[in-house]
Amino acid sequence: MKVAFISGTSIVNSALFASWETKTIDTPYGSVTYKTKGDFALINRHGYGYPLPPHSINYRANIRGLADLGYTDIVSLNSVGSLKKDLPPGTLVSCSDYVGLQQGPATFYDKELKGGAAGIANNLMPLLIGKLTPEFTIHSGKVYVQMRGPRFETKAEIKIVQHWGDVVGMTAAHEADLCGEIGLRYNSFAIIDNYANGLEGTEIDFSNFKDAVKSNQILVNRLFTRILEILA
Repeated sequence: MKVAFISGTSIVNSALFASWETKTIDTPYGSVTYKTKGDFALINRHGYGYPLPPHSINYRANIRGLADLGYTDIVSLNSVGSLKKDLPPGTLVSCSDYVGLQQGPATFYDKELKGGAAGIANNLMPLLIGKLTPEFTIHSGKVYVQMRGPRFETKAEIKIVQHWGDVVGMTAAHEADLCGEIGLRYNSFAIIDNYANGLEGTEIDFSNFKDAVKSNQILVNRLFTRILEILA
């Protein structure tokens, strides 16, 4: 099955894709570095050098590059914070909808009064979740709240947005918007690396966040190993 993956900080630290061939594709929005093996392609949304912060990611180039390579099915893994007490760090979720009110969307329609089909297709999720069970528990049907970044949200902001959805992040809404505009099917996985700032008495900063990502690395590696086996 021809599938492309978009992932982030966990892939920077993983040796799982070390043997994959590294290539570059040029798009009207800039060049994109990706890794490939067989029918699979992988983009690290933060890049393969010094990790780009969310507001500096070239979302349009990433999505256009995958479309130009002939991919229509996209599986994304996003690092998120939990907005719910019953979704602790280490939990895997799949989001079926999102909120992206805080900033203008990433769009291919700079010169047209036009919009794409907003939403998350999740067309591969029944297959993936069915095959990943019982090794993995995936909490599906969750709502992703996208915030501006690159800083983490204040405690006051979290008190507001925790009523909007289940998890909070800085990237998925842009990717889903662009996939909807260009006809790609976006599938959502997210791993909860931390409670959102102030939830459950936590304090969040980048040092704590990086430690949380490291603690979930084995889980992410195993998840991707199984996904590749299922889709092969």
